[in-house]
Amino acid sequence: MVSDLPIVLLPLGADEDALDACLAALESATPAGTRVWLGDGAQAGPRGIAIVERWLQRTRLQAEYTRRGQPVAESAHLQEMLHACGDADVVVLSPDAQPLPGWLPQLAACLARDAAIATATPWCNAGETAAWPRLGEISPAPPEPALTAQACAAMPPRHPELPAAVGHAVALRGSARLRAGGLDTASFGSWYAALTDLSLRLSGLGWRNALCETAFVARLGEGGPADGDLDALAARWPAWHSRLAAFLMHDPLAEARAKLLALHGQLRDSPQHDLFGAPAGEAGP
Repeated sequence: MVSDLPIVLLPLGADEDALDACLAALESATPAGTRVWLGDGAQAGPRGIAIVERWLQRTRLQAEYTRRGQPVAESAHLQEMLHACGDADVVVLSPDAQPLPGWLPQLAACLARDAAIATATPWCNAGETAAWPRLGEISPAPPEPALTAQACAAMPPRHPELPAAVGHAVALRGSARLRAGGLDTASFGSWYAALTDLSLRLSGLGWRNALCETAFVARLGEGGPADGDLDALAARWPAWHSRLAAFLMHDPLAEARAKLLALHGQLRDSPQHDLFGAPAGEAGP
């Protein structure tokens, strides 16, 4: 049921072309009636606002748009949105992301499978530790989104541990987020660093930061820290960089990435793969 799905939070950026592509993908890949909040931290320009207004007039989603009077740091704006959602589960989607079909129900199912999961991150072509097909590299977005989504949906849902959630798209369990105190907006200006810090605090409280290997969200590029954020992370979490380096060196997700690649190839070679080419909500040929 759509009412069981997390609320999608989309903090808007200044890149109008990326926003236009994001909204188009969100529309086609997300179940009708899904609750979506477009939060404009006074970042979108006139063209961006016009893109949002046109999209709101035709969307099948239950969408709302708000705009701050004055800009604030990225983490502070997102914390305002999270606070307004109370203890509800949410998915924060980057404004340059392009979700693939089935992404949101798969993230919701990931949270439902294990009550210890506090954050669930899907695969991404520019997903750092959650990157596919190559770990830690920026690859082109999947040329066959529906086929890639189908391959992801066929993955065994084991939900292995990530060092931290990644910012292209992340499902946040509301109860865990509240227990951890939300984002530390006093120490971190970027969503990139604030999410890493939140993930590490959640891990310290016994929660899990998991890969949702059954979902995929594409992105134009990786996120990045604000000035001073990496120094603040290193001061608070001295072992973080070595832990991340060990993950990248030992690559514990190599088998999962290879499995997804194999499923992708099997589906492409299947004479039935055209059945997976229809957009969400439409029948295949």
